[in-house]
Amino acid sequence: MGIAPSPNAGLPFQAGVNHIHPARTGEPKVTTVIGFLNTIFWGYVLIYGLLAVGVYFTIRLRFQQILHFREMIRSITAAPAADRQGISPFQALCTSLASRVGTGNIAGVAVALVLGGPGAIFWMWMVALVGMATAYAESTLAQLYKVKDSREPDGVYRGGPAFYIARGLGLPWLGGVFSVCLILSFGLVFNAVQANSIADAMEGAFGMPKLATGLAIAALTGVVIFGGIRQIATVAEYVVPFMAGIYLLVAIIVVLMNLGAVPGMLGHIVSNAFGLTEAAGGITGGIAAAMLNGVKRGLFSNEAGMGSAPNIAAAATPNPHHPSSQGFVQAFGVFIDTILICTCTALMILLSGVYVPGGELTGTQLTQSALADHIGTAGPLFVAVAIFFFAFTSIIGNYAYSEMAMTFLGIGNKAGLTALRCLVLVMVLWGALQAVTTVFDLADASMGLMATINLIAIVALSGTVVALTRNYFAQREEGRIPRFSIREHPEMAKGVDSDIWS
Repeated sequence: MGIAPSPNAGLPFQAGVNHIHPARTGEPKVTTVIGFLNTIFWGYVLIYGLLAVGVYFTIRLRFQQILHFREMIRSITAAPAADRQGISPFQALCTSLASRVGTGNIAGVAVALVLGGPGAIFWMWMVALVGMATAYAESTLAQLYKVKDSREPDGVYRGGPAFYIARGLGLPWLGGVFSVCLILSFGLVFNAVQANSIADAMEGAFGMPKLATGLAIAALTGVVIFGGIRQIATVAEYVVPFMAGIYLLVAIIVVLMNLGAVPGMLGHIVSNAFGLTEAAGGITGGIAAAMLNGVKRGLFSNEAGMGSAPNIAAAATPNPHHPSSQGFVQAFGVFIDTILICTCTALMILLSGVYVPGGELTGTQLTQSALADHIGTAGPLFVAVAIFFFAFTSIIGNYAYSEMAMTFLGIGNKAGLTALRCLVLVMVLWGALQAVTTVFDLADASMGLMATINLIAIVALSGTVVALTRNYFAQREEGRIPRFSIREHPEMAKGVDSDIWS
């Protein structure tokens, strides 16, 4: 997930940094309430809820994210569909990755390693595997219940959790609550945090004043987001593969430089995950610490179940023309974010001579030091540039999600979107100049509520997900290209746009 570490310390959220904020003496009551909500959401409900829902869908869908992995590739690489009202599956994947892949992929893995040891990486992989099933489920539902936005001159698709909560469960008020939480957290506050990460990185690496960085980020963001969903998708289509490709290339170079140590390191990761090796110095808890930090890092890196990525998944025109197709695409996004990019960061750190389990060096500084150990002075500069790309694309990806929420709330007209875009730019500039503290706590609570609502919704609609999946693979087994028609499934017809799925 493209969310930087919280300015506060506590339970790992995105970057493995604690988000439990116990009440302090003399705190305002509102701050106390927000801290309590974060304790409940991030300490109990979501840590266990996200993992449980991932296991639940993995079992109900018969481990399809593993057994039918090639279906993900096929759905992404299929030729563009004739329906031009949606963005392409590849654009939807890149836009979701723009938000998923953020500064947490650089700092968060480092924190997980320091707190949990190498074994944390194994549990991060396991969480990603079950998270792929959750990502599939929520994005499949987003496709099924999407609508056409008649206010757009050429029409675009809109959808996401708010839409399947309202149209699938018949609870529009709850969809409204979800939308407000999404705008507050992803659209505004988290974008300020991303800008702060960029400003810190540019100041540290190149000595750029934060005001100059903030103005530059705001200008770039404005150029992209004022073009709407299509322009965001187009930019993501080019920038995301570039940034991910360069990062993977550097990781491959590091691995090749240390090829002889790689098999032993992979074995060390697995053995440490199960407590088969002696706990590293500085780390308490052994297997429990490895599991806890790996699970949390994986959950909050890939966003599976959070209710964010389905918003852009709904905007896609799937090929084949079936809701499940876009579910496969977004499941692959989890694979790229965690199995590939987070693993790259982990290996670069573990294969360096600067990693000390339980040491004081952590976060972005640890990743920079590790790369400096591998490739010299270019290492820290590369990390700073990577942070810029990861965080900037997160800003535009997060905005795309909030635009869907605005449409659901009925204020997605030109005036409403213009106001949102201007507010996003203000938050970006503000975030570049100062760290976000109490407001970040509020966004944490907002996102916690949003994710909890989404988990309840997708479990309640799990029967629909299973039925769609069986229909998809039944057609594959018959040698046909899957196509979905709602007329053949009257039991699902409530809330589904028959013109889209005719």
